[in-house]
Amino acid sequence: MSVNGRFWVVSVLRGRRWIYLKAYKLTVQDVINGIVDIERSPMDAVKKSVSVKDVARLAGVSEQTVSRTVHDSPSVRPETKERVRAAMRELGYRPNFAGRSLRRGKFKTVGVAMFNITGTGNLDRMEGFAAAADKHGYAITLTKVDGHPYTLESASSRMSALPVDGMVVIMNRMPADFGTFEPLPGMQTVLVTMLEHPLCSTVDNDQFDCSRQVVEYLLEQGHKTVHFISCPERSLSGMRREEGWRETLRAHGIEPPQLVRGDWTAQSGYAAGQVLADDPTCTAIYASNDAMAYGCIRGLESRGKCVPQDVSVVGVDDSLGDIVPDRRLTTVRFDNKRVGMWAVDKIAGAEGVAPGVEHRLFPGVLVEGDTVRDVR
Repeated sequence: MSVNGRFWVVSVLRGRRWIYLKAYKLTVQDVINGIVDIERSPMDAVKKSVSVKDVARLAGVSEQTVSRTVHDSPSVRPETKERVRAAMRELGYRPNFAGRSLRRGKFKTVGVAMFNITGTGNLDRMEGFAAAADKHGYAITLTKVDGHPYTLESASSRMSALPVDGMVVIMNRMPADFGTFEPLPGMQTVLVTMLEHPLCSTVDNDQFDCSRQVVEYLLEQGHKTVHFISCPERSLSGMRREEGWRETLRAHGIEPPQLVRGDWTAQSGYAAGQVLADDPTCTAIYASNDAMAYGCIRGLESRGKCVPQDVSVVGVDDSLGDIVPDRRLTTVRFDNKRVGMWAVDKIAGAEGVAPGVEHRLFPGVLVEGDTVRDVR
């Protein structure tokens, strides 16, 4: 046994061969205190590794049966699986996933990089990542991307140090290197964004079409124009919704009115509602998310306006229906879980998902509530 800093390297003579065992983090003081007795029992410092053969012997089955149990194969009877698992627990056996990864050429793990983990829709996307990963027998490794400027290269660099087969990046805002980013060879990359990238597959909800649906719905109800409460300019989804609002109005020969910019919060929606309440031409308001829409309703009411009798209000994301009890907001519902599932399916090579770079947008669904009035 030799000492190297805080590590003891244990060597054992077995037959005519010296076996060098794994280093363990033990100090000289540990030895002095009697935690390890070098002279009498060097093997006490090292936990013997448990092999498939050991598990098979204890369970009274073949090594192949142990392997099939680890993979939860249906060809192994339930009572046999339980006996093998009991042996694994007793011996403290854990499958060597690193070795299996080397043999297969895959880690069976997808890395997910997120800028804002608790942002609207991200938890539903995580549900989708987890559901698809479970379907394919994959695991998920999650990392939070930060830094100024925020770049895809930084996310890729962090993921390259981890045992993952590919990565998904949720682009809540525009990374500084979007136009120049090149994914690492062998690191399949899926970006959750409306923007198309030449080298990476992309998937998201169709934010432009979401606005088209809302504006056309309100115009069909007889409203002459649609006012808009927008969002911070750094938001990719918000900017795309803003474009959809403008272009749909112009397609109907209507010049868009002056927008009011919010910050995603109900308080900013409240302030916007108070401003728009003083505009006699305002009979319909489209807010870029549900929080601002609900805040807008309160702001209108504080100025003596009634919703929907005086002003119709529509939101986006259907995120507050179970939280606000007194009304049903007309809104657009997105299937963020579906977005997450598609991203992991793409990396795992699911059946029905084409190889190569793909770009997918899933349309939202307009959900009618009680906040819009037909004025025809």
